[in-house]
Amino acid sequence: MRVLFSGPLSVERITVNIANLPTSLDGTVLVHLSDLHYDGLRLSDEMLEQAIKVSNEAEPDLVVLTGDYVTDDPSPIHQLVQYLKHLQTRAGICACLGNHDLYYKHSRSIITDAFTSIGVQVLWDEIGYPLGSELPFVGLADYWSGKFDPTILDQLDPNIPRIVLSHNPDTFEFVQKWRVDLQLSGHTHGSQIVIPGVGPLVVYYYKVIRKIPRKIRKYIPFLRGGCAKVVRHWEWAQGFHQVGNNQLYVNRGLGTYPPGRLFCPPEVTIITLKSAE
Repeated sequence: MRVLFSGPLSVERITVNIANLPTSLDGTVLVHLSDLHYDGLRLSDEMLEQAIKVSNEAEPDLVVLTGDYVTDDPSPIHQLVQYLKHLQTRAGICACLGNHDLYYKHSRSIITDAFTSIGVQVLWDEIGYPLGSELPFVGLADYWSGKFDPTILDQLDPNIPRIVLSHNPDTFEFVQKWRVDLQLSGHTHGSQIVIPGVGPLVVYYYKVIRKIPRKIRKYIPFLRGGCAKVVRHWEWAQGFHQVGNNQLYVNRGLGTYPPGRLFCPPEVTIITLKSAE
């Protein structure tokens, strides 16, 4: 099957300051992967192997996965986990699920079971402690699942730092009443088309592109789908963002949709956590 044009893999390295981060966790390394869409069309085996190699070379304490491991049919997850089981970490792998992982009624259980078989902890409105009780990881149900419920954050002492895994970055709007030292998301593929020096093309969709007559727009793949159906906050399409004291990082993902990527390469993110002064 043909793999859509994506460009070469990019490795992004960032340092995130966390208030009250215990000394024992200062310098913790996370690898963040998202939106693999592993179905033989949108992600090549070669790029997947390269991403795993990059992750292993970073010697992470933890790998975090933020959803959309398949596109519709969940069965490719069984082949995907045969690759992902080669990820090397000190404390394992944590994951949340994305909207494509819920495409069919049975998709969630198939994907969760496949991940569990290789030791991946899937967090669905659940709190995990892969790095110990001093830094909980909160995995939220997908925003479009009908089960999204950030009130699970009420269970945590506000003096304790935490990291949130949530596929759709729009959820960052709804967690502002809680402490979120770092939310990790994907979903947008970085918008896939970026104007150098300007930013994601889709940000200008409603300002300029929607003025194009509908009869012309229907012939342009990027304009057919309705960008508002993906996310509302396209300003959070990729990279690091901060609202008050809460911090968000959005991974551009590994998979690719038509019409492909332009100046928006697929991404592996290497995150170092540091104690904020």
